[in-house]
Formats: sequence, structure tokens, C-alpha cells
Amino acid sequence: MTNPWRGEVTLVIEGQPQVMRLTLGALAGLETALAEPSLVALVERFETGRFSSVDVLAVLKAGLQGGGASFDPAALDHADIAGGPMGAARAAAELIARAFVVPDA
Repeated sequence: MTNPWRGEVTLVIEGQPQVMRLTLGALAGLETALAEPSLVALVERFETGRFSSVDVLAVLKAGLQGGGASFDPAALDHADIAGGPMGAARAAAELIARAFVVPDA
């Protein structure tokens, strides 16, 4: 079960729900992988719609690792993701948002 208070987001990959979460370590890895100087710059990239498919995959892979998902993040490049590219982008944006915003009660 997904816990938004922990920043968790569920993504269905290959027909199986996977819980993702951006831990501090995952966020640090994203800064490096996406060549962003800060977390604020990373958030702005998604808020302004300046993200690419590479960005989406990087966020989802970090979320899978941070959430301790059973799905191998390296296999995500060729996996069937529920909702296709738009579903993946929505999940990535939600992961970023949940990492920095307290959910509504």
C-alpha cells in the first residue's frame, strides 16, 4: 500500500504494482545523473515542463531503488509501464512533488 506521507508513489510495471520513493540518497544521485546543481533546479525542471524521457527514467529508477521495489531498475528501459510514457511522466512528477510537499490530510 502506498503511503503518501512517506513520499511513496505506485507505478504498475509489467502488470505488477511497484512502490517508489525518493530518499535523500536517491535525490543526490538524481542531481548527479541529471547534471543539476541543486534540488531546487531539479524540481523547477519538472515544474516548468523542461524534462525529457531520460529525466523521467532517471527519476523512476531512483524511485524504485529508494522504495526498495522488487523490480530491477535497469530493466525499466524496456518494460511495459501502465499508462505508457504519459503514465511514467506523471509518476515521475508525482515522485518529485511528494519528496518536497506534505500531502493533503
